[in-house]
Amino acid sequence: MTLAETMTVLEAAGTAQARKTYVRHGATGPMFGVSFATLKVLMKRIDVDHELALALWETGNFDARNLAMKIVDSARMGTDDLDRWAREGSPALSCGDYAATLPAEGSLGPTKARQWLASADPDVNRAAWPLISQLAFRDEQTPDTFFAELLDEVARTIHTAPNALRAGMNRVVITIGCRSPGLRAAALAAANRIGRVDVDHGDTACETPDARTAIEKAWAHAASKGFASPAAQERKRALPRRRC
Repeated sequence: MTLAETMTVLEAAGTAQARKTYVRHGATGPMFGVSFATLKVLMKRIDVDHELALALWETGNFDARNLAMKIVDSARMGTDDLDRWAREGSPALSCGDYAATLPAEGSLGPTKARQWLASADPDVNRAAWPLISQLAFRDEQTPDTFFAELLDEVARTIHTAPNALRAGMNRVVITIGCRSPGLRAAALAAANRIGRVDVDHGDTACETPDARTAIEKAWAHAASKGFASPAAQERKRALPRRRC
């Protein structure tokens, strides 16, 4: 599909109700309001098309960028591209989080996590947390000590962190707790230290999960399916950006 063809299909698939939903979740800028079910159909039709993904991203359109996240070839993304997509990805819904997780699909994941955590740019800094969550699930090479240190940081800072970061930080506690038996215990201890996490989700039905409950539920589900850990189960699934 060409860029023009793809944008025409996206525009025709947009609805006013979806636009209202996306705006309520914080989406800004131009958008058609395309459902994720429609985006998945388009992804299956296109599969991977890196050049089209780049062109879709350049439009700045919310729906086009969500589709770009599904069809991009992460192996062809350079370090500057990863930084830019993380910075420009909308924090609303999945566009921003999926852009942030791209480094986890290659060798740059841990490096980008450290760089983004240290960034003074709030948009880049926010992207570090979904990246860390994806690393906790899928990166088998990074040592558990890396994640254990992050648990300590989250426990110290989550209640004073900006609202935009707290949901991602809470999610990190959960995903780290799903990585290994040792980190399960460490994450549960961190969750006990943290207690209730308050996040203002705006005019949405979103809720902040209790980390302890989510961790234990994930382990029980993984065990029922015969997996050694929730992370092992996740690694058998398609990437979140491709399956959503």
